[in-house]
Amino acid sequence: MKLVLLGPPGAGKGTQAVRLAEHFGVPHISTGDILRRQVAEKTDLGKKAERYVRAGKLVPDDVVIEMVRKRLKQKDAQKGFILDGFPRTREQAEALDKMVKADRALLLFLDPEDLIKRSTGRRVCENCESVYHLLTNPPKEPGFCDRCGGKLIVREDDREETVRHRIQVYDEQTKPLISFYKEKGILVQVYGSGLIDEVFERAMDALTGAKR
Repeated sequence: MKLVLLGPPGAGKGTQAVRLAEHFGVPHISTGDILRRQVAEKTDLGKKAERYVRAGKLVPDDVVIEMVRKRLKQKDAQKGFILDGFPRTREQAEALDKMVKADRALLLFLDPEDLIKRSTGRRVCENCESVYHLLTNPPKEPGFCDRCGGKLIVREDDREETVRHRIQVYDEQTKPLISFYKEKGILVQVYGSGLIDEVFERAMDALTGAKR
């Protein structure tokens, strides 16, 4: 399975990517992880990317595309992959299409207000980084971690104004990808609300149907 995951921030792409990768026996390739690894290893691409990250700017398409190209050439990705976080723009999608033909593009969608509730309810332990959610996975003692007793904090990425901005950026940059993959006839759409297992079952039905 060569799969591209699409969807706004907070839709649960990372969680479902892990489950899908395990099921299909292919690597979960996160562009965020690739970027951090390249920067940590101080590769030429990593050094280029770091300059933009430090300046608070988006890493240019050509740098991201080259990072993904190198990752897809690795042995474990030859039989398939779950791409999470790439492509983000039509230019990236066209570049990927020249590298390899995806079997499916899976869109996880949610109502904007549901996305905001999902993200702003998240709390993270400042010590061990355990993640909680006020609605779906609350701590036993409000404000404190079950594991280590550390204080639970709201990450900057989970503040409402930040979440709304990220959704706006997604609408402007990434939504055109939906049309791109529709035109290719490989787009499937799955409602991302509900329990993790429920969303996974919907995704599997959309991807493989009665073949499971």
